[in-house]
Order: sequence, then structure tokens, then C-alpha cells
Amino acid sequence: MDEIQARIQELREELIELRRDFHAHPELGFEEFRTAEVIEQYLQDLGLSTKRMAKTGVAALLEGGRPGPVLMLRADMDALPISEETDVEYRSAKPGVMHACGHDAHMAMLLIAAKILVEKKQDLAGSIKFLFQPNEENAGALPMIEQGVLENPKVDGAMGLHIWTPLESGKVAVSAGPVMAGLDVFKITILGRGGHTGYPHQAVDPVIAAAGLIQAVQTIQTREIDQSQPTIIMFGKIQGGAKSNIIPDSVELEGTIRYLYPGGPDSEEQPAERFKRIARGVCETHRCSCDIRIEQENIPLVNEAGMAQLARQTALDVLGSETAVTSLQSIAGEDFSEFCARIPAVFCFLGSGNAAKGTTAAHHNPGFAIDEDVLPTGVALLVRGAFKFFMDWKSV
Repeated sequence: MDEIQARIQELREELIELRRDFHAHPELGFEEFRTAEVIEQYLQDLGLSTKRMAKTGVAALLEGGRPGPVLMLRADMDALPISEETDVEYRSAKPGVMHACGHDAHMAMLLIAAKILVEKKQDLAGSIKFLFQPNEENAGALPMIEQGVLENPKVDGAMGLHIWTPLESGKVAVSAGPVMAGLDVFKITILGRGGHTGYPHQAVDPVIAAAGLIQAVQTIQTREIDQSQPTIIMFGKIQGGAKSNIIPDSVELEGTIRYLYPGGPDSEEQPAERFKRIARGVCETHRCSCDIRIEQENIPLVNEAGMAQLARQTALDVLGSETAVTSLQSIAGEDFSEFCARIPAVFCFLGSGNAAKGTTAAHHNPGFAIDEDVLPTGVALLVRGAFKFFMDWKSV
């Protein structure tokens, strides 16, 4: 066992304690006030100066013993509006709010990595910017970028990782190219003319238009876009009407469009534009009008090839096994994509699925739990990844 690995093991209990503290005190996006205070105090105790950004975000800079490039290591901070259904002693103390996506673990791993890197700063040929980002679930990266987190000093590369329960504990997934989806969020209001359900011919029924629209837009995935370009259109909310015998004036639909390719208006696939065309056509067929609002919440997360190779080699070094390092793509969204779009960056998945320990529940599930035995591996990936970044900078 080398010096870094030995130090990680010495800090194991502190690592778990930090994660459990964050888990017990979850806070929603841009409301991470206690979380930010804990992070600030920890970093300041390490001798680092901290800076608040985007209301509850925290950044700190570690200058190494020799000049060189700047690497950003990022962890997200926010919890979800979910009522926890686990029975662990450190379960959420806040009703209706839970760390159900692993962000508590991300913060703990980055804090311990910061401690080790501060202790080893004289060996660093460059600087490290530690970033604790709020509101990942709703594009919190953009306000931090707008407030200059990638500048002063200019960031040359970035690394992030995510606990991943669909991936077996003991494995790490990292690959070049698109690994997480772009995400468009839509809201449609279909406008008809209300009336009596016994006399539908006297009304213009938005309910039947809504049913037709939900079915019709699915052809975008199966008939209009190449099947090698993953696209998922899902409806998560349907709302309309007040009584069983009244045809409503309007129906509201909300949902998401997810894709693993550039999905904007200038792209070849243009899923949002296709969606609008079909929705308007269906509504016109049913004599209704519609108001369609589509917002791009996340762009696809695309790992830069050089950074992906660096992270993959780091994982091989940490795990010592070719079979433990794999690749995956997820149709979930992640706003680390905003950093990837601006600088060379890589995002890795740290497996935490262990059936024997009950840690295979899906992310965003009230029974979500993680295998805490993988946390030291995450710390090692961050610490060793930083050293490898400085060593290999010219080839990245």
C-alpha cells in the first residue's frame, strides 16, 4: 500500500462521517446554506481561502509547489424533494427532502481529496480549484460559469464523478464521447372549448387532442430519428378538468425529451422542432390551439478524449484490474455537461450497486442507498487523477 492509499484508509471514518452528516441534513438547490457552511469551514481549516458563488456554491484554490495548469474538481451539493424511506440511523432529518442521488457522497469524497492534496501540495505541478456546486438538478452550473468560476485563474481541465447504483460496486465506468443525455423540458397547454360530456359536438375537446398528441410524438423516436441516436420522449404530468361530466376548456401536459447527441435547433435531428410540428398538427386536427414552451435544461455531456483516457488509466491504476473498468451511457441528464462544453473535461461513474447490502435502488428513489465501501475508491480517483493530470498535461 503506497502513501496516498494509506492516507485514504486513515481518513476512512472521517469520510463516512462527512457523508452521513450531509445525508442527515439535506437541502434543496440554492438552499444549501448549512451544507455550504460545513464545506467552507472544512476548507478553511485546511488553510484554503473560500469564495461563495451562485448563492450557495463554494470554490477554493490550492496552489501547488510548482507552476502549471489549473485542474477543477467538482462535487454537487443539492438534495431532492423526496421523503426518505430507508431505516438507517443517519436518514434525513428534514421531512420531504433527501439525498437520493449520491451528492452527499460526492461532497464527502471531494473534501477528503482536498485534505490529502493540501498535504501533498508541494508535489503538485499546478493548481487545483475545488468546486462545490449547488442545484445540479436544475442547471446550477451555469450561474457559476457566468460568475467566472472557470476564470481567475483560467481552468485548463475538469474532472467529476458520480456514485452510480446501476453499476456494480468495485467498478468504474469512463469513456470518451457522449455519456449523459441532453434534456429538454416541455410544457404544453391545449386550448379547446368546454362543454357537457353528453353533448361533445357542441364543445372542442382538448382531452382527445391531448391523447392524440401523446401517441403521435412517439413516432419521432421510431420513424423520424435514426435508432442509433437514442431519443426518449416522456410525459410526466397531465392535468385538466374539474368534474367527470364536464369537457374542460384546456389540458396541460408536461414532460421531457432526452437525447445523446446535439439536440439544438441547428442539429440534424432537431427533436424539439419535430415535437412542436407534430403537436401543432395534432391540435389543429382536433380543432384546438396550443401553446408550447420548451426549455433546454441540460446539454449532452460529452467527455473529451484526452481527459477520458487520463481518467481511464487512473481507474486502472486504482483498481488494478482491466475488468473493473468499463464504459456506459446514461439517458439521465447532468449539468457537468456545461463544463465539458467549455474546457477539456471528464465525468466518471463510481459503481455502488451491491445487492447484499441493499444498495441497488434507482437514483431519485426514496429507498436510495449507497455502498459506503466504495467511497475511498472515489477519493483515490480524484487524488490520483489530479497528479496524473499535472504529469500528462501536455498530452491531454
